[in-house]
Amino acid sequence: MIKVAVTGAAGRMGSGIIRRITQQDDMEVVAAIEIPNSPLAGKDAGLQAGIDELGIEIVGAEKLEETLKASGAEVLVDFTIAPAAVETIRIATSCGVNVVVGTTGFSDEQMAENIKNVKENNVGAVISSNMAIGVNVFFNTLKKLAPLLYDYDIEIIEAHHNQKKDAPSGTAMTAFEVIANELDRDPEEVGVYGRKGLVGKRTSEEIGVHAVRGGDIVGDHTVMFVGEGERLEVKHQAHTREVFIAGVIRAIRYVPAAEKGIVSSMNDVLGLE
Repeated sequence: MIKVAVTGAAGRMGSGIIRRITQQDDMEVVAAIEIPNSPLAGKDAGLQAGIDELGIEIVGAEKLEETLKASGAEVLVDFTIAPAAVETIRIATSCGVNVVVGTTGFSDEQMAENIKNVKENNVGAVISSNMAIGVNVFFNTLKKLAPLLYDYDIEIIEAHHNQKKDAPSGTAMTAFEVIANELDRDPEEVGVYGRKGLVGKRTSEEIGVHAVRGGDIVGDHTVMFVGEGERLEVKHQAHTREVFIAGVIRAIRYVPAAEKGIVSSMNDVLGLE
């Protein structure tokens, strides 16, 4: 039985992850963490997630270290915000707890800190901008297509709900990085984020990235390869957050036996090239 701690336990993703874990035969929720000094502290995590009582009280993040040690958690799942997640990963890895992280918006410095903590504490880790199984097949498809369509204009368009805090989405940025790397283009030089005014002629090297925010869109991502007389579009649409949670469950099963001291991707979890 895999013992799992969940941060952001009362949020939309956290609650959904808790519900799905309780439906598995090989894992259980042993800790539920919310923001420091949360007003939900002491509430039952199951009831907050809309299911039966679990006998697991929500605790504030100020008690994360002692909670992980007392609960015997083997895996911590984090879907929160980047600054909080960096500290959570630092504490969890120092406790010898494997991590599954779907939080987006990490800066290069924050991601370097995450990698350092995973390496120094020799734990398993899966950190992915998008846990949806289909999205990771989407990334894999882009990796194979980009070298074939190297002389096409490339544009990335993402759309999310009006509450999303970061833009462009982590998924769009991963798609951008996959394509840029495959085409041996420097991401710092070729990214164009939206366009306004007299932008001039589009260069052959640039990759456009555009963000749309509205309503309750769960997550749409489209990559356009545009040539002379034709256009190829690769699209992924998430209809429900359950698609992300399905990937989280796979990652939870994968990470205890994952190679220690490195950050694995969903490619590793799914066995993609």
